[in-house]
Amino acid sequence: MDFLLDYISVTTFWTILFTVHALLAVALIGAITHQAAAVLKRQGSGASDSFVTRFRSVSGPTYATAVCVLWVLAFIFGGWIYAKYRIYVRIPIEQEGLYKTLGAFELKEHLATIGLGLLPIYWHMWKNVRIAAYDSARKWLTVVLAGICWYTFLAGHIINNVRGFGL
Repeated sequence: MDFLLDYISVTTFWTILFTVHALLAVALIGAITHQAAAVLKRQGSGASDSFVTRFRSVSGPTYATAVCVLWVLAFIFGGWIYAKYRIYVRIPIEQEGLYKTLGAFELKEHLATIGLGLLPIYWHMWKNVRIAAYDSARKWLTVVLAGICWYTFLAGHIINNVRGFGL
């Protein structure tokens, strides 16, 4: 990393890192939301050409690997940023007494880790889509991961709005 500092400032480096993390999170939330919408659609829905129908008409299995890769990459970048967060963001927020905000972020950390632990099961279920016994578990696991993803995304925005990412 020291060689990078010859070309860019420390603030620019962390801004780039945070931006890459945010872009990975946006891609992840898009993929998992499409997939969750696809598994939640009712069987035999009409051939409507509405936006919602088209949004839910994606092939769920095609998203599984992308969701897993995006989750792991976003987790790695988030972990890298976390070291800076613990010192430059968390401490001032504690000093300001914003404990609910900190609690929301603590929950985000735990849920992101639980989601990471669920990924092997999720991937296995989506790669074995022909096994009918997995249908319900696959559906609800996808919905749970989508919920986790949305929560972590929004909690990250709350922390960013409270303290900013300029570090």
